[in-house]
Parts: sequence; C-alpha cells; structure tokens
Amino acid sequence: MTRQRIIVLLGIFFIIFLWLIFSAPNHFPTYKIFTVDEGKTASEIAEELKNFSTIRSSLLFKLSLRFFSPSGMIRAGDYYFTKSESVLTVAYRLARGRFGVPVKKITLPEGVTNAEIAKIIKKQIPDFDMEGFLAEAESFEGRLFPDTYFFPVTVRPSQVVTSMNANFERRVAPLQTEIANSERSFEDIITMASLIEEEAKVDEVRQMISGILWKRVDSGMLLQVDAVFPYIIGKNTFELSLEDLKNDSPYNTYKHQGLPPGAITNPGLSAIEAALRPIKSDYWYYLADRQNMTHYAVDFEEHKANKARYLP
Repeated sequence: MTRQRIIVLLGIFFIIFLWLIFSAPNHFPTYKIFTVDEGKTASEIAEELKNFSTIRSSLLFKLSLRFFSPSGMIRAGDYYFTKSESVLTVAYRLARGRFGVPVKKITLPEGVTNAEIAKIIKKQIPDFDMEGFLAEAESFEGRLFPDTYFFPVTVRPSQVVTSMNANFERRVAPLQTEIANSERSFEDIITMASLIEEEAKVDEVRQMISGILWKRVDSGMLLQVDAVFPYIIGKNTFELSLEDLKNDSPYNTYKHQGLPPGAITNPGLSAIEAALRPIKSDYWYYLADRQNMTHYAVDFEEHKANKARYLP
C-alpha cells in the first residue's frame, strides 16, 4: 500500500472519528428523561445510553468520559435532553452532573382532590405517572396541602406526596396545641375541614357552618352535606336527584351518621381553622343560593321556606 493511500485512509478514519464524536444519532430521544441509577458502572450506563439511542458507540462514550472524569465517575440522577447532543456532550453532562431538568410552577387550589391534583400536574408534566401518584397518595387525602409548588419535569409521585404532605405538616404545626386542647381528633378536624372547604369560601360563613355541622355530629343527626357528592359521583348540589341521595357510599352523609370515613378534599388553612373554631348558634340548617349567599334556619320548617325562596 502506497504512502499516499495510507494517508487517504487515515484521513477517512479521522473524519469518521470526528463525525462519531461530534454528531448525534439520528433518533436521539429529545424531550426525554434518561435515569442514571446509583451504583451502576460506566459500561452498564454506556450500554443503556446506546439502547436509548443517545449514543452510537459505548467505547467512544467511555473514552470521552475519561477525558472529563479520569476516574470514570458518573453522577446519578435524571438527565433531560431537549435537543440532540454528541457523545462528547453527553459524557460531559453525565460526568459533571449537568441534569438539565426544567422546573414547572404548578398551583394547586384549595379543595382539590387527589384525582384533581394528578390531572393538574399531568397537564403541566405530560410524563407524570398519574396512576402511581393516586396509589401513593391514597392514604394522604386531606393531608396534601394546596399551594404553589415548583416541580421538576422528572418529579416522581412519591416526591409530590412527600413535598405536599411536608408542607401540610408545617402549616398545621402552629395549630397543634389548639387541636390537642379541642374535643376533636386530628383526623376528624381534617375531615370536617374538607367538607367546610367545599361548603363555603368566606371565613365567617365557614365558622358558622362548622358550628352547625359539629352540632349535628354531636346530636347524632345526619349531616346531609351535598359536598360529598362531587367526590362520590361527580355531581354538584344543583345536579343531584333524589336517587343520588340514596347512594350506598360510606361517604354519603344523607345515609350514614357522623363524619365520612375520611377527607373528601385537601383543605386549605382557613377551612382547617374553621373546623377548629366553630361559631355556636341556634341554627341547625343552612343553604347556599345560586349567588353563593348562605341562609340559615333554626328548624326544618324555616329551612324549607328558605329553599322555596332561594332555590325555586
């Protein structure tokens, strides 16, 4: 082989090498997350990157990695790729822990259910595992504090539950002495707060309703709170039929005495405080008209008159 041919072949190999180093695979997975698990070797991660179509060559990745991390160390975590990147850039990011994970600002309003939380987050983060969240959050209904959060697009269901529950614990901490000195259990207060959250939005009205509902609980009277039906069957007060009121759910306060078996929403601080600080009155009944004005009654006859007048 002539010297000239050798130089040409070396030039071709060099061009191919540069192309492999500085270009990205054709099917590079943009807007996808690649997870580096703790404890995995560079060879294992290289194979996973190749199977993920992020690199073409495991060998080139490991050689590039040595350039940025002589020990071959890779930082564990979730890496987010918004554009196609070369094996050199991928190696640099994994060696230096450049995760590139964007954060979403997500506002969860007072009174959201766990199912509504899942939908709101899913709308902002399409890859969010709704089913996994609902399974993780099942025992936390009522104790996921509604607030504005900043979640990375890689957020896992367990992380959302942990963050929201920790926020809940922080917010109710100043009330713990008052709760301990009350005649109610913590669970009952949160369940009552979840009802109040849906029944009224004005603080004084919430406290009035709290007084009425606790009085019903203590007397053994049915609560007959319409707010449970969106949770049970997805219908609000003005959509309910007489048949709906016969629903067998244990949350149906038209059929079962006392509080429901658990919270129906995740209440905010105002509703929790209202459940804890009821206003005593002679009233046993209340209703909200279509303008959300609340009308009270001392007996059922007056309540029926209010219905006829405000809910014709």
